Amino acid sequence: MKRLIAFLSIAGMLTFGITNVIIAQEEVVDETIVEQTDSGTVVEEIIEDESTDIIMEEPVVEESKSFHQVLKEKFIEGSPGFMGIVLLCLILGLALSIERIIYLNLSTTNTQKLLNKVETSLENGGIDAAKEVCKNTRGPVAGIFLQGLDRVNEGLDIVEKSIVSYGGVLMGRLEKGLSWIALFIALAPMLGFMGTVIGMIMAFDMIAIVGDISPAIVAVGIKVALLTTVFGLIVAIILQIFYNYLVSKIDSLVNDMEDSSITFVDILAKYAHKNK
Repeated sequence: MKRLIAFLSIAGMLTFGITNVIIAQEEVVDETIVEQTDSGTVVEEIIEDESTDIIMEEPVVEESKSFHQVLKEKFIEGSPGFMGIVLLCLILGLALSIERIIYLNLSTTNTQKLLNKVETSLENGGIDAAKEVCKNTRGPVAGIFLQGLDRVNEGLDIVEKSIVSYGGVLMGRLEKGLSWIALFIALAPMLGFMGTVIGMIMAFDMIAIVGDISPAIVAVGIKVALLTTVFGLIVAIILQIFYNYLVSKIDSLVNDMEDSSITFVDILAKYAHKNK
C-alpha cells in the first residue's frame, strides 16, 4: 500500500511538473512573438492593417484544453447513455477495490511478533493470558490462534481441525467482493463493444437514409463506436490492476496464516508436553 501511494504521488508530481513546463513554454513563445512584433516596422504595419484577423486567429492558436475538458467532451461524444453505464462500472469497481484494500491492510499483522507474545504468555500466564493477547490483536491470524486456544483442552487433533475449519471461513471473508470486481472487469469492455455495434448500426442507418457513403455521414456513428470501446477497455484495465493487487495481497495473508498456524500448533504441543 505504501508503494502504491508513493507511485501515485510521483505520478501526480510528474503530471503537475509537465503541465507547468508546457505553460511556461507557451508564455515564452508569447513573449517572443511580442518582442519580434515590436522590433520590426514592417510587422507593425501588417498588424495595423490586419489587426482584426490576427485577433481572431490568436485565441485559436493559444487556446489549449485541459485533460478534464477533453475527457468531458469525449464522454459526451461517445453517447452519455452507454458511457454512463461504463462510468458506473468504474465507480462501483473502484469503491469495492478501495474497501478491500483497507480491509486487507487492517488484517495484516506481524505474525512473528504475535507468535512470540503468545508463547511468552503461555509460559508466564497460561491459556487465559494467551487468549487475552489474541483478543487484543486484530487480523485473521489472531482469530485462528484464539480458536485453537479455545480447543486446547480437547487435544491437538481437535485444535488442528478447528484451525483448518476456521481458516477456511476467514479465507472466504478475505475474498469477499472479488467476484463483483471481476464482474465489472468483464462487463466494462462488453458494454464498450455493445456501444461499438450500436454505433456501426447508426452509421449504416444514416447511409441507408441518405443513400451516400460520405465521411461526414458515417463519422458520428463511427465516433460513438470507437469511443465506447476505448473507455470500456480503460475501465477494465484500471480494475484489473486493482484486482491483481488484491489477489496477491490475499495470497500473502493466506500464506502467513498457514505458516503461523503450523508454528502455533508446535508451541501448543510444547506447552502440553510441559504440563503433563
